[in-house]
Amino acid sequence: MIKISIRTTEEIIMKELLKIEHARKVYQSRFKGVQVEALKDIQLEVNEGEYTAIMGESGSGKSTLLNMIATLDKPTSGKLYLNGDDLTQIKEKAAAAFRREHLGFVFQDFNLLDTISVKDNILLPLVLSRKSIKVAKPKLQELAEKLEITALLEKYPYELSGGQKQRVAVARAIITDPALLLADEPTGALDSKTSDQLLDIFEQLNQNGQTILMVTHSSLAASRAKRVLFIKDGIVYHQLYRGELDSKDFLEKINMTMASLLPR
Repeated sequence: MIKISIRTTEEIIMKELLKIEHARKVYQSRFKGVQVEALKDIQLEVNEGEYTAIMGESGSGKSTLLNMIATLDKPTSGKLYLNGDDLTQIKEKAAAAFRREHLGFVFQDFNLLDTISVKDNILLPLVLSRKSIKVAKPKLQELAEKLEITALLEKYPYELSGGQKQRVAVARAIITDPALLLADEPTGALDSKTSDQLLDIFEQLNQNGQTILMVTHSSLAASRAKRVLFIKDGIVYHQLYRGELDSKDFLEKINMTMASLLPR
């Protein structure tokens, strides 16, 4: 007899994590009276467990969008919600704590502190949140083993290679168990081999349930995500789902879409 596993309704319906409604961002130019519309009308949703990449030409608004999700900037109009919390209503004094508790960050330039050890860099978000280091240390050791940086814990960032620094940055980003991991051009400062290793880590994290939102100009990096959003003229112009495609075929579709975004 064949045993059929029936999933519950809760398992079938994915939980919405991030929702953006008609987000618009206008900056005041250096020239008096001239305004620059960075984002026109962004609407998107990201569910728990998704791995989404955001692409677009330089100046398309990718980084502006990421900064708004990270509560580093606010939209001129529109709403952003993370787990139902309205990000536009978070006060500036509370924003840093909100980021530490709900978001993880991986940057192109690593953003590690050279004056403290790798171990202390990783533990820093927990220290700032006044979490017990006694409780955190077992988790630190677990992450260090998974990311193969155990031998680096007592070193300083300036002693590490770019790939090692990015692994440390990933450990720091996820030690707080963030609801959403934000990656801003994470492979931008890495060679192709090290980039592949980092993207392997991202895939493993996503397979373990981590929701990832990555801004990238690299089609190769985007091809490792499950979904790619393309921004053009301040809106989500198009999106692609990986589905059953392998990375090579998905990369081809991404490149074709990016070509269609170029001015003619």
